[in-house]
Amino acid sequence: MADTIDTYRTLTPYLVVPDADAEIRFLKDAFGATEGQCQRQADGSVMHAELNVGDSLVMLGQAGNEWKALSAALYVWVPDVDAAYARALAAGAASQSAPEDKPYGHRNAGVVDQNDITWWIGSPIA
Repeated sequence: MADTIDTYRTLTPYLVVPDADAEIRFLKDAFGATEGQCQRQADGSVMHAELNVGDSLVMLGQAGNEWKALSAALYVWVPDVDAAYARALAAGAASQSAPEDKPYGHRNAGVVDQNDITWWIGSPIA
C-alpha cells in the first residue's frame, strides 16, 4: 500500500463507481494521478482509494450492496487542454466536446469516462 496522503483540501470529491480499478487506471493515464492509499475488500474490490491529481485529492470506492454508484461531473485545470483531452480519449473516455476556446477566457473540452463521469478539462486561453 502506498503512503497515506496527509494533505486534505476543504472540498474533496468522493466518487462511488461501478469499476473502481478502471477509474484508478483512467485517472493515472488521463491526468497523471498518483495513488496514495488503496484499501481493498476481501474480494479484491476497492473499498477506499485516494489519488492525487495535480495539487488536488480524489477519493473513490467501488459501488456495492450498500453503496450505490453516483454520477458526477468534475472540472480539472490542466496546462494543455488538447494534450489532456487526447490522453483521456486514449485512456478510454468518450468525447463530450472537443477542445475549443470559450468566450469566458478558457480553452476547454469534455470527456465521459468508463464509469459515466463527465470530466471538463480546462486551461486559460494563452
